Amino acid sequence: MELKDAMLGRRSIRFYKTGKISQADIQAIIAAANMAPSWKNSQTPRYYVATSEEAMNKVREALPERNTENTKNAAALIVMTFERGRAGFMKNGLPDNEVGDGWGFFDNGLACQNLVLKAYELGYGSLIMGIRDEQVLRENCSIPASQIITAVISLGVADIDPTAPKRKEVEDIMVSLG
Repeated sequence: MELKDAMLGRRSIRFYKTGKISQADIQAIIAAANMAPSWKNSQTPRYYVATSEEAMNKVREALPERNTENTKNAAALIVMTFERGRAGFMKNGLPDNEVGDGWGFFDNGLACQNLVLKAYELGYGSLIMGIRDEQVLRENCSIPASQIITAVISLGVADIDPTAPKRKEVEDIMVSLG
């Protein structure tokens, strides 16, 4: 599959067919996410992967009702985090610039994009969810305070083929500086 095909074809999937995801596919998806660039090659994103029904239900406890419903047949739920105070910081612990931990969020987004595109290439749909209860995720997934939780991503075989939402024209989002 060409990258362009994945970029154009990947959609937020809220309905999944019942099924499993292989450990080999999970490994390939996380490996692709790990190939994303990061601040000074800090590689701070972390992935908490739930594939058993018991583990996925622990993650679902932190989701609002609509996302619990959206993920009911998902094959995996992945909680994405990053190591606090590393991306965007010098060795002495001071931020390199005004963005600070914002670079960790940026790096996490790059990794998330790789993750969902690789999942799509392997035949899985995905849904990136930002509304979640941080404390419940920390407790249920044993996520340390040294990590910032960014998103929960569901993966599974899509049971729907949603149409692409309209995108803005390049002329509407680009400023040419000459």
